[in-house]
Amino acid sequence: MKKFFIPILFLGFVNCVSLAQTFTVSVNKRYILKENKPFVWVGDTAWELFHALDRDSATYYLTKRASQGFTIIQAVALAELDGLNSPNAYGEKPFLNNDPTKPNEAYFRHVDFIVDKANELGLNIGLLPTWGDKVFKDRWGTGPEIFNAENAKVFAKWIGNRYKNRKNIIWILGGDRNPRAGSQDVALWRAMAAGIVDAHGGNENALITFHPQPNKEGASEWFHNDDWFDFNMFQTGHCRDNDVYNRIQGSYNRQLVKPVIDGEPIYEDHPVCFNANDLGTTNAYDVRKALYLDVFAGAFGFTYGCHDVWQMYRPKATPVNGPHFYWKTALELPAANQVKYLKRLIESRPILDRVPDQSLILENANSAYERIQATRGNDYIFIYSAAGKSFTVNLGKVSGNQLVGYWFSPKNGQIKEIGIIENKGTKQFTPPTSGYGQDWVLVLDDVAKKYVKP
Repeated sequence: MKKFFIPILFLGFVNCVSLAQTFTVSVNKRYILKENKPFVWVGDTAWELFHALDRDSATYYLTKRASQGFTIIQAVALAELDGLNSPNAYGEKPFLNNDPTKPNEAYFRHVDFIVDKANELGLNIGLLPTWGDKVFKDRWGTGPEIFNAENAKVFAKWIGNRYKNRKNIIWILGGDRNPRAGSQDVALWRAMAAGIVDAHGGNENALITFHPQPNKEGASEWFHNDDWFDFNMFQTGHCRDNDVYNRIQGSYNRQLVKPVIDGEPIYEDHPVCFNANDLGTTNAYDVRKALYLDVFAGAFGFTYGCHDVWQMYRPKATPVNGPHFYWKTALELPAANQVKYLKRLIESRPILDRVPDQSLILENANSAYERIQATRGNDYIFIYSAAGKSFTVNLGKVSGNQLVGYWFSPKNGQIKEIGIIENKGTKQFTPPTSGYGQDWVLVLDDVAKKYVKP
């Protein structure tokens, strides 16, 4: 298991004591723990947070996300949108002369403030040391390419040392880039991982993953057997009805077991497949489907994203791919206020024994539009019906002679009671409504456990 063991730190002239947070991988290697309790990753992709917002705006953003039930903010130290040459809100750039071995203290003091403010609000930071275009230049983001294996390790060790004593850091390498075949990219990312590990004093003291572009295997395609690589991360992208469940399941079933999560599924208010003219813009229903299918297929948590928020779209900012709202307004979009219901559902039942189990259902659809996805613990069942289709449940797979049932609405968290059923044979269940936007979760509990309503 990975664990941070950090001594008491005296921070210069500030008379305070900081004890680092503990993150571990669960014994069954399916989940992440925080202070030895299940950590429900409810992420937001605020990629430009450190680069775009001043301290008052960052505080506003973090306070809002904390109030909405988010638990981790994914943000980038060297940001995508000209993060090297376009200064932050205080006119500071991250390096002197774009040299990764010469960090600008003033720039990183602003990063410090945001990391510490997040911790104050109970939020964790999924910290990307750099966006991938600083490793190699391509059509996304703005370089220049500044890293090689040598200076990548130097910078990673520096930033690792700076934040290893913070309570709330999980490290994410990659930055929306897949290593190129025949290149030195894998070696470079491994060098960056080695720098972070060195700063923390060993693999067991830092929790690290990698954020790729969409592919079938996630970051495991390159790093699954690396000791520093603690959990697999996917990006499933911005097209509707991707088979996120197949990708998660493929990772879940790997021989070397590691936790898995989708670190960037379809965003709210994003051009569908980057083609708004022909395909329109994503909505809350698109987002909900991806999140529930992810979790019920075996992910240990989930990440939400919003097209207007990742770029912190604001007056005078250059828009990327047609955002519709300034970021403060976009914080209140429907799906952002619905993630708390999935978090509540996950936390309402024992987490660590929950497994994906499609054998619970007889019927299914081949597309995510009408997909039915099942997961269970030892004494409860969750089944998600993406379009409210009826389905037949194979009973007797969890404990109890009798089960109590509920319908749970991902749209508003409301509950409709079903009553008591015998836990044997098969039984058909029909959600309260069906059709586009009518997703429901069936909850079945062992009566003897007396769980509260989700």
